Amino acid sequence: MDKRFFKMFGLTEDQAIAIIDTPLEQLEDASDKYIAVSHLINFPTEQSIAALVRAIETSNPAELDHRIVRRKAVESLGRLQAKSALPVIRQCLKDDDIYTVENTVWAIGEIGTKDPEILEEVAQLLDKPGQIYRVIIHMLANADYQPALERVQKFTQAEDEPTRSAAIATICRFTGDYSQITEVMALLQSPSVNARRGSIQDLIDSRYYKAIPEIARCPVSLVFRLRGLRMLLDAGVPTGEITFAEVQPYLEQVLRDHPKDLELVHEYDLRPVLDFVINELYETDFGRCYLATQTLLDLDPQSAPTALLATYADKAYNDYGAHYHVMKLLGWLKYAPAYDLLVENLFNREPQFQKSRAACAIALGELGDSRAISELKTCLNTPIWDLKYACLLALERLGDSSGSQMCANDADWLIKAKATSIQ
Repeated sequence: MDKRFFKMFGLTEDQAIAIIDTPLEQLEDASDKYIAVSHLINFPTEQSIAALVRAIETSNPAELDHRIVRRKAVESLGRLQAKSALPVIRQCLKDDDIYTVENTVWAIGEIGTKDPEILEEVAQLLDKPGQIYRVIIHMLANADYQPALERVQKFTQAEDEPTRSAAIATICRFTGDYSQITEVMALLQSPSVNARRGSIQDLIDSRYYKAIPEIARCPVSLVFRLRGLRMLLDAGVPTGEITFAEVQPYLEQVLRDHPKDLELVHEYDLRPVLDFVINELYETDFGRCYLATQTLLDLDPQSAPTALLATYADKAYNDYGAHYHVMKLLGWLKYAPAYDLLVENLFNREPQFQKSRAACAIALGELGDSRAISELKTCLNTPIWDLKYACLLALERLGDSSGSQMCANDADWLIKAKATSIQ
């Protein structure tokens, strides 16, 4: 699990526990307890687990601030995979708050259990109105709880696309009949970003390797696509179901992340003005961001760099989504004056900007400036696999193969495979 984002609050374990044990009404800010409960993910100790259990047991589900803390405490116990807390977590399945129930089901899945009583209790939620069914189906599928088959079946016609996707994929897994998996693949092109993301997850869980080319072209953040391809590679290469060479072109296509390699689901009715397109880079649906990116490359390659630097100085420097697109665009536009900015952000260690580092590596490769070679080789020491892989791609683009020698015996089999393919 990637825990880079969990260390942003700066509390010690004892400080976090002290806040948790302080009655909510005595805190200056009710959100302090939420932050403390979130922060204990950094401390996989018995005292942290005990404090999170107390946060659940002392919360009053009738009050919103208490419910929010309760939900987060359950989630944190799931992230800590705290088996000892399972009896307390299980009690939250009876909660009236559907978001607490959602977190509870997810946490039980993370901890893992084969207890048929607990699994049946989760399955019974499929008959309870108003629940968030996708997470319930997903958990039961991963637990291989076959007695839920008929109850899952009815959700294959659900109006909610992410729920329908999970149900169809689960039926395929339980029965071994994958004839309906094309319905899940079709959702990779849904107008709904949540449906697109969900279908990727369902295809991963189904180990449906034939979907790899379509996953690579799905217009969602590359984080979801990279995670999907990496999980499929880690599952399928050791078993011989797929090879690195078969997946390599799609993996590298995702890392480069050029909009022309995506199947975009949005379009503009009229040619938009530059300011509108720039603002689209801030959308949470990356499908819209990729359309904006393609539009800037096609329609305004002369004006775009100035506009991109202006929006970077204004707010993109602090918005991790737009930040990523600006960095990548400066490379695709081959805007040489951006060299220093790209190098600066190649080494940006703020957790929320990590995907921008790989974007900067790719962009530096596109600029064609040989000064970047030494900077990229420095980054080959990173433990972040996608950044390391992006640096190898950029070095290839710059005509330098020495990076492959540095990674020839890398501890990560995927990086080693890439390095070997360069030689």
